[in-house]
Amino acid sequence: MNTIDNRKKKFLVALSVLYGDPQTIGEAIYTREQCLFALGTTLAMGDIDNYKTLPAWLMQDKRRRVARGKYSIPEMVAVDFIPVSDNVEEDFSESSSETLTSSETCDTISNMNSSNYNLAMPSSDVSLVPSKNDTFVPWGHHDDIATILASKQFAPVYITGMSGNGKTTMVEQICASTGRECIRVNITAETDEDDLIGGFRLVNGETKFVFGGVVQAMQRGSILLLDEIDLGTERMMCLQPVLEGKGIYIKKIGMFIKPAVGFNVVATANTKGKGESDRFVGTRCMNEAFLDRFSYWFEQDYADRTIEARIIIRKMKAYGKEDKEFAQYLTKWAETIRMGFKEGGLDDIITTRRLEEVCKAFAIFGDKEKAIKLTLTRFDASTKEAFFNLYTKIDPTILPIPEGMKDAPAKSPTAEQQRIAALKAELEKMANSQTIVSDEDSDDAIGQY
Repeated sequence: MNTIDNRKKKFLVALSVLYGDPQTIGEAIYTREQCLFALGTTLAMGDIDNYKTLPAWLMQDKRRRVARGKYSIPEMVAVDFIPVSDNVEEDFSESSSETLTSSETCDTISNMNSSNYNLAMPSSDVSLVPSKNDTFVPWGHHDDIATILASKQFAPVYITGMSGNGKTTMVEQICASTGRECIRVNITAETDEDDLIGGFRLVNGETKFVFGGVVQAMQRGSILLLDEIDLGTERMMCLQPVLEGKGIYIKKIGMFIKPAVGFNVVATANTKGKGESDRFVGTRCMNEAFLDRFSYWFEQDYADRTIEARIIIRKMKAYGKEDKEFAQYLTKWAETIRMGFKEGGLDDIITTRRLEEVCKAFAIFGDKEKAIKLTLTRFDASTKEAFFNLYTKIDPTILPIPEGMKDAPAKSPTAEQQRIAALKAELEKMANSQTIVSDEDSDDAIGQY
């Protein structure tokens, strides 16, 4: 087994002294002339334990050559330089049976670097900035979260709220508009330290240690987006030092990783980590110490009717079939159902995501009624019928005969039919208590944002 390479350590330290410490892997690129100057600096020290020429690990590894005469040295970011004693030998193979003292053991572990392990370094020339979404409308806590991320201060953020209201999209679009890289890691019950921090993988027939999304975000100074974090288990506790803004020690390779400037963590979830709910099955009761490491918490509800109408209209334009009146009907319909849900009268809800699917179906089929029915199919029969019949009370252009009632023989209503009738009555009552926003009013209101 190879031990610490003092020559490599001194070479890297010389680069650091001469040219400073890069904050991201993308900045850790040096010209041949810079490398030769660093080499000359180490030789000028008069120590015999130095490279005489540029090292093979730099010149012969094709993955390090990013351009003609330019080389990537990601170890400059990944390694926290700790002085190495000059009496460390090149190879312990002949004395591997000897017992190391506690001080020798600690020194060996603390000074491990990538020369000991075959690391698969992430490409620094691939942009991880999300693509801009022209249909995105800033609203809610957008400005506050954007301000936190723009400050470059480490302050983990936790965003909670109902599904389909744009939590994840908001974070991605903040990064897109500011040119910040964003690494999204979707959390599941199976997510563990190997996924988050990194592990050994088979790469082109070789066993290499591959950094996980968390470490890559730290190295690049990116925004780490932990999506659906409340689905994670106690295995997430490996992120404790990360959420403190400190570096993390990777036990598998004995390497210490420091976060680059600008690194921050944003988590999204449907709950506040207090345990499984009937609606969001699989969510967990999370460790209180883990949750307390998030600096700021934001509760995101669905957008109000004016903002949501603007979102829907933009989606319609993107899909190539715009109908402002239809957008107004859809948003009133969704708002009415959400009011019933909050009051406990309904068990299901129409999300903004579901309205966007209606817009897409409308663009595909050109039929409003079919578009609504297609997107309501995910609900049970009674809810689907009740939601659709509510829409017919809001949109006068759709007056269908309720399904299943055509040519049906007269008979006493069943318990299920009575339940549907009661649900319809409640929804109609809510619908009648509201007025439809006109196009002019909507345009005036939208202009305020």
